[in-house]
Amino acid sequence: MLKIGIIGAGTVGTALATRLNEQGYKVAAVSSRTRTSAEKLVQSIDNCKVVDNNQCVADTADLVFITTPDSVIPAIASELRWHKGQSVVHCSGADSIEILQPARQMGTDVGVFHPLQTFASVKQAIDNIPGSTFAIEAEEPLLTTLKQMSDALNGNWIELKASDKVMYHAAAVIASNYLVTLVKLADDLWQTFGIPREQATQALLPLLKGTLNNIANVGIPQCLTGPIARGDTVTVKKHLDSLKKEAPDVLSTYCELGLQTIPIALAKGKIDEDKADELLALLDTGTKRKSNGKSPH
Repeated sequence: MLKIGIIGAGTVGTALATRLNEQGYKVAAVSSRTRTSAEKLVQSIDNCKVVDNNQCVADTADLVFITTPDSVIPAIASELRWHKGQSVVHCSGADSIEILQPARQMGTDVGVFHPLQTFASVKQAIDNIPGSTFAIEAEEPLLTTLKQMSDALNGNWIELKASDKVMYHAAAVIASNYLVTLVKLADDLWQTFGIPREQATQALLPLLKGTLNNIANVGIPQCLTGPIARGDTVTVKKHLDSLKKEAPDVLSTYCELGLQTIPIALAKGKIDEDKADELLALLDTGTKRKSNGKSPH
């Protein structure tokens, strides 16, 4: 049976080890910067041992997941003694297998296995892993092994090249991290009429969930709603006037997002080119850049 090792018992390492163990994979050894986190990880995994250093994991496991912070991965790959036939995999979203080159030169198979998921805590990470998409970069036979792991985790997988990784990760940041930023900006606007942040967030959550449901069930562009989707320049103008007065720091962000929304509204078919140009002219006045008359659609 394939023996798995974990270097880095943080959120991602703990979630992967826990879920793989539940699916019958043998997680044999764990090391971490702090022994306490490694000991917490192995509490729910039978016959898995905490070891004092990363080399012990490399000496024990057939497949080693490096689930440390991204900046540490190259040092681990270069400092440890790996052996031929072993597999070394990192879980960074932005980095390719190239940072594992030192391990490859020692005869290992190298790969990337990145869960496209948001992990705010260990418990949420464990809960969120099943059903996630995994971005995989590897060559055979490791490629097939990682695809099988994704299937075992009830996930989907996509195969990426090294040159794809940074753009893939930027997309993930926009979809996940910047959604948090957008909700924060919306919360800020609610505070201008006296609603506390926590109450604002709770009020907006059903709207957010409804939007996600529409994206999933109706798809883009048909799921787009709101004033730009219907070409309501009067309402957009009201927004701009109010933002200039009450929240000028948000004005340029509102306009930039609006400009990016015009092509979606056009694709939905609810506005024509003339209405799109009206919206463009209206929103372009509030951005910090100039479009030079070039339409985004």
